[in-house]
Amino acid sequence: MIDQISELEIKDIEEVSKKLRKNILMMIHNAQSGHPGGSLSCIDILNVLFTKCMKHYPECELNPKYKNRDRFILSKGHASAALYAIMAHCGYFKEEDLLTFRKFGSKLQGHPCSKVLKGIEISTGSLGQGLSIGCGMALGLKLDKIDSKVYVYMGDGEIEEGSVWEAVMNAAHNNLDNLIAFVDRNKLQIDGSTEKVKSVGNVKAKFEAFGWDTIEINGHNITEIYNAIIKAKSSSKPCAIIANTIKGKGVSFMENNAGWHGKAPNDEELKKALDELN
Repeated sequence: MIDQISELEIKDIEEVSKKLRKNILMMIHNAQSGHPGGSLSCIDILNVLFTKCMKHYPECELNPKYKNRDRFILSKGHASAALYAIMAHCGYFKEEDLLTFRKFGSKLQGHPCSKVLKGIEISTGSLGQGLSIGCGMALGLKLDKIDSKVYVYMGDGEIEEGSVWEAVMNAAHNNLDNLIAFVDRNKLQIDGSTEKVKSVGNVKAKFEAFGWDTIEINGHNITEIYNAIIKAKSSSKPCAIIANTIKGKGVSFMENNAGWHGKAPNDEELKKALDELN
């Protein structure tokens, strides 16, 4: 893995992110159900992680290195459209299958389900549980002497859950330096501002107080995302990447609008959004 990312790679990643955003919107529009806001806010990070930083194998168990893969947990499982978009791009399944999203009998369920889709480590969507599961995976890897990382992606509304902070304490106590957590700090949740619903305050300081290393970044800046992941991988402690993001990023009328947390665009809105991304 390279220590620096080139300008050409950055441009390529940015173009892929545009494509992934279009796919997210088309999936949710086709299903007339889903969560565009938080999917659009996290896609740049998932793009960099899956295409440049994480050991993973789309052919899953067929690859002899599969046991040594890095593990990824989308704790904010309602952003599944983003995860499916990047998985399809990486070859886990055909991109045409994206339009089965949230359809009856589809492997692309509304929240990731490990029982029906290969490449999903654990079924998620019950907020506040992903980091605890990640702690268990990270500890298990250490006990089995497998040199792999566990990445957990959380929402900032989710960290209002008390179970998250029990997991944070557990990770520090067990020195889980193979655990990296992302916090999607878009400052909005389904009921509005995180600070009005239940203020989470200085997230970086809270993680540090529990004994974690922390890195704060612009969650849409490709260089900052890449550099943060590289730095986190070499940390001697569990590491939290606090990513300042924009809910609905890339679509003007969705950006910083809590109303688009869990609402599908109609035909006119989809056309306007795709025109902007083009």
